Amino acid sequence: MLRKIRISLQVVTMTLVTLLLLGIGFRVHLWAGWVAKIQFLPALMALNFGVLAMVIIAALLFGRIYCSVVCPLGIMQDFFSWLGGKAKKNRFSYAKENKVLRYGFLGVFALAIIIGFAPVTTLFEPYSAYSRIVNSLFKPLYDLLNNWLASMDAANDRYNFTEVQIWTRSVTTFVVAILTLLILAFLAWRKGRVYCNSICPVGTTLSFFSRFSLFRVRFDQDKCKHCGMCEKNCKAQAIDFKNGTVDYSRCVVCGNCLDKCKFDALHYTSQKPVAVSKPVDKERRAFLVGAAVAGTSAALAQTQMKVDGGLAAIEDKKAPKRQTPVTPPGSVSARHFEKHCTACQLCVSSCPNNVLRPSTDFMKLMQPVMSFERGYCRPECTRCSEVCPAGAIKPISREEKTTIHVGHAVWIKENCVVLRDGVSCGNCARHCPTGAILMIDYEGPNGTVQVPAVDENKCIGCGACEHLCPARPFSAIYVEGNEMHQIG
Repeated sequence: MLRKIRISLQVVTMTLVTLLLLGIGFRVHLWAGWVAKIQFLPALMALNFGVLAMVIIAALLFGRIYCSVVCPLGIMQDFFSWLGGKAKKNRFSYAKENKVLRYGFLGVFALAIIIGFAPVTTLFEPYSAYSRIVNSLFKPLYDLLNNWLASMDAANDRYNFTEVQIWTRSVTTFVVAILTLLILAFLAWRKGRVYCNSICPVGTTLSFFSRFSLFRVRFDQDKCKHCGMCEKNCKAQAIDFKNGTVDYSRCVVCGNCLDKCKFDALHYTSQKPVAVSKPVDKERRAFLVGAAVAGTSAALAQTQMKVDGGLAAIEDKKAPKRQTPVTPPGSVSARHFEKHCTACQLCVSSCPNNVLRPSTDFMKLMQPVMSFERGYCRPECTRCSEVCPAGAIKPISREEKTTIHVGHAVWIKENCVVLRDGVSCGNCARHCPTGAILMIDYEGPNGTVQVPAVDENKCIGCGACEHLCPARPFSAIYVEGNEMHQIG
């Protein structure tokens, strides 16, 4: 029964988390956004002490149920381990805890968090790793399906689906996502939960509490026939059937051992089995465990052709080389964002304007930055601040957003079509939502022309000017980020 409850909750968690990361409508975030906020490291970064206390208390009471039913990366590994079990049954054996690797890596990870060294935290945080896999590998497939449905709808004069652009936001993130998926799939296929119990910093942290858990898998030595089936099916390699012991720091309470024991010699209970055991009320036990686990969870390429009037293909824009990256409104400063962001990509998948994408800068590896080749940050949109589970982007209102200066526009006269091609323009001034750009007289080689002048006191760095500038491949006006966001 414990195993059935675990699998049912895993299905619920994976469904909700994956829907969130695919960005299937903002309504999903309204009723299921809590699934992202109960992930351990995002809660730690956001100083969400309620969630942290709940996870730790659950570990003290029931063991590492978090790793089995809340962590999406752990659930994904269970799936690959299950596939491996189809190919070769009873393939596990007890292995001693690798303390040097386990606790050494936890120390490195903790140090990386303290000093804000993003490459370590973003690569090995489990929720972020799964998020990158979904955002980089699964979302393009979902978008492809969406566009096919949109074309079918349009052919029948129905418009239930809207076509979206399918594009790779970051080649680096795409490669990292593929490697992460392949490595974890291989390890889980061969060794079960070896990543969770050797590398994962969240699993190691919870192991300090789970070893003292009240409810745990216990041996009834009077019934045990030493068949070894429990050890051979323990994907955490935590059961030593010869000595009748379980390493509770690595046990993820999956229930596989209970399911495989034919002699009723294993029990998930708060008390040691006695010589004369009474009949166990399995229904009551299953209800208590299910209620506890459920309570813990509740607190889870098609490229469009751009044409101008159907006559000429328009060259794609390229991102300029910014001296200072532009971070989303609500992130306070570049330093605050760098220290708190876990690169989970939730804001990237949720951005309706295609402004956010993972950074390729090594020190900010895969943390989102703003770029305006495919859209601009509309003043009325606060989506990223509403979905961030780690506190890297603080919640802001629409009114507050219009007063936050995340950057300022810079004019590059060599790229301006007014001077380069001898045409009149003014696109940047016409579309600036804050009136920060004025057209002024300028003595060019062909006489007096109108060029943009930027009032940095009014510019909020939304990127409308950069996005709508007709110059290709580089815009004649672009946004430089502010290290510290200004208000006013």
